[in-house]
Amino acid sequence: MRPYRIRVTTDLGRFAPTRQWMRAHPLATDAVLAFGAFVAMVVGSFADPHGPHGPTFGTRTPEPFSLLLMLLGAAALVFRRRQPRAVLAVTCGLSLLELTTGEPRAPVAMCTVIALYTVAAHTDRPTTWRIGLLTMAGLTGVAMLAGPLPWYAQENIGIFAWTGMAAAAGDAVRSRRAFVDAIRERAERAERTRDEEARRRVAEERLRIARDLHDVVAHHIALVNVQAGVAAHVMDKRPDQAKEALAHVRDASRSALNELRATVGLLRQSGDPEAPTEPAPGLGVLDELVDTFRHAGLPVEVIVQVDGEPGALPAAVDLAAYRVIQEALTNVRKHAGPGAKAEVSVVRVGPSVEVTVLDDGGEVAGPAPEPADPPGGGHGLLGMRERTGALGGTCFAGPRYGGGYRVHAILPLG
Repeated sequence: MRPYRIRVTTDLGRFAPTRQWMRAHPLATDAVLAFGAFVAMVVGSFADPHGPHGPTFGTRTPEPFSLLLMLLGAAALVFRRRQPRAVLAVTCGLSLLELTTGEPRAPVAMCTVIALYTVAAHTDRPTTWRIGLLTMAGLTGVAMLAGPLPWYAQENIGIFAWTGMAAAAGDAVRSRRAFVDAIRERAERAERTRDEEARRRVAEERLRIARDLHDVVAHHIALVNVQAGVAAHVMDKRPDQAKEALAHVRDASRSALNELRATVGLLRQSGDPEAPTEPAPGLGVLDELVDTFRHAGLPVEVIVQVDGEPGALPAAVDLAAYRVIQEALTNVRKHAGPGAKAEVSVVRVGPSVEVTVLDDGGEVAGPAPEPADPPGGGHGLLGMRERTGALGGTCFAGPRYGGGYRVHAILPLG
């Protein structure tokens, strides 16, 4: 699946720079709006809506007091986004003065319409309903009852309609802005989640590769080290035994190189990896694994009690059991004393498989075994726990009572 990105944009084309300037200079933008509203109110105050053939211009002149009210209302709009409710209160007071004293009446209420829109666009819906209804009812009631015009005049109905539309428009803008912000936040959260998931998968894959490389290298290099030591020890007195040890070194190094080549080949592929030409190691090749340790001088006894063929186990369980045994026997060969013996048991108990690797510690105590929870190392033990934990199982590793070491892993078949 191709990667994708969720983008929420508003393409304004050639108007984009203008919008950016308006967002960067809100006070200047409101000043321009206030000036436009003042010009519109002044022009509208010269129109007579009761002309013989409809509204006519130039047939009446507004009073100086009305011009002053329009100027004060427009000046208050400059601060509409900084103090929206205070501006609404000021414009409502100026509109009430004009509605009760103006003759002819000037459209000072247009300031209140803009202020009410601003309040509705920057507050919640219940507050918009309360303030909007109060403004509509207050201005319309005063215009009908205390104004010079009849209560049924169309100017009074117009005040009610304009204030109602302002509240509705502001609430719609606020709702759309909240909707767009929610979509943008959801898209950003989805993108962050996708990036975190990708990083998590990369980390898991790196951990898996490191674990596999450790299993391969630790096992084969330990055998190479042991056989090389044997060859060096018997080179002069028993050349035939030295040749046999060197043959085991050659076989172990060849196996290590083949597995490393396969792993590196997977890492170099840019697309989906091809199907492996060889099956993943499992309990089906347990005898071959045990033989390599026996050739290295470690007696190993194997007990397998699993219903059906070993290969009938789930592939992940089969591989994990093999790797646990491989790592445990490698640790026995590295840390147990001379003459140590190991015992491997694979037993199916109900819905799980239990893998146990024991050693007696040898006749002469060697280096101290690794602790169950090594503070600064123990990648082998950590790898075994990670493998079993990934399958929902558990792994315990620690010294045995009376000497030796014990590794016990429980692998659920589900």
